[in-house]
This record gives sequence, C-alpha cells and structure tokens, in this order.
Amino acid sequence: MRHPLLDLFLKIEKRKSSKDKNSYTLKLLKGGQQKIAQKFGEESSELIIDYLKGTKKRVIEEASDVIYHLFVLLVSKKISYSDIEKELTKRKNVRRK
Repeated sequence: MRHPLLDLFLKIEKRKSSKDKNSYTLKLLKGGQQKIAQKFGEESSELIIDYLKGTKKRVIEEASDVIYHLFVLLVSKKISYSDIEKELTKRKNVRRK
C-alpha cells in the first residue's frame, strides 16, 4: 500500500495530461505559475490564520489544502516526489547551526 501523500502527488501528475475540463487541478496547472503561486500563497495564509486563531480541525483542513497546492506547484515545475525524497534524505543526517 502506497502512502496517501504519494498517491495525491501521482494523481496530480496524472491530471496534468488529462482532458477533463472539470478538473480543478488541470485548471490550476493551465493557469500558469502566477495562478499556482497565488493559490499557494492564499492557502498558506489561511493555514497561518487558523493556526493562530482556529480549531485543530480547521488547521488540519488548511494544512491539507497547503499540501495539495504545494504538490501542484512542484508538478508544474517538473519536480518529482522522488526529487523531494532525495533532498530530505540528504538533509536527514546534516546538523544545522
């Protein structure tokens, strides 16, 4: 069984080549970098607001939105899930000052 985050990432990658006119993911990807960056920024701001003043449930919901929009941003830059895994693995044993 794959990880839910990997499943989401792969679904977003698949939607990139979809012809489904009702796909929100495809609309975002076709909207270009400005639209994707704007949506990621909006969702990040909503997460911060709910983190500071919202409920745990709202933070979970907004964090999920941020993750989805982050994945769309990465896919739009042709960054794969394994690219991120490799970077995180590299950092695993690095001590930060």
